[in-house]
Amino acid sequence: MTESSSFNPIMLTIPESFHTERLSIRAPQWGDGAAVNEAVRESAEQLRLWLPFAEKIPSLEESEVTVRKARLQYLERTDMMLHLRDRHTDEFVGSSGLHRIDWNARCFEIGYWIRTSRAGEGLMTEAVKGIEQFAITHLEANRLEIRCDARNVRSAKVAERAGYTLEGVLRKMRRDSTGTLVDCMVFSKIRGSEFE
Repeated sequence: MTESSSFNPIMLTIPESFHTERLSIRAPQWGDGAAVNEAVRESAEQLRLWLPFAEKIPSLEESEVTVRKARLQYLERTDMMLHLRDRHTDEFVGSSGLHRIDWNARCFEIGYWIRTSRAGEGLMTEAVKGIEQFAITHLEANRLEIRCDARNVRSAKVAERAGYTLEGVLRKMRRDSTGTLVDCMVFSKIRGSEFE
């Protein structure tokens, strides 16, 4: 599909929430900061290995500011953070979303993290599959990517279980929090051969 030069993604009507079997997946809302903060505090030791935002545990106010900014970005369609909540208990279990958005190519990167107490239940693979369907149906995605530190075996396994193809490894792409140059694995699915 060729986009008109006047296309503005803010004009897209996109659902604020959707469900998978066990998860309610929705855009951030004012007031979500406390639940996010609790999950980050619980999981900081595991998250800080891979995610810069967890290197320093945020205050409640900092988490709420992050959520409110994410809400605005969702409405602007510049970044689409999504919160994952247990459909039965409404517990905040993690965060995902569509990032590095290229509206012209309809290319999106799926990022994710899960709170430590809910890891190992298959929830993130379920979330990725749900977000993939959301991107195909509502955003007309042509390409979906998952990128992760090559040392992050658990994140790579999520991509593999969700059916993503390892395209390659970007060698020494960035520095981690210790200053070490690290490799980045790039997984993808594309319209036509891997989804319709």
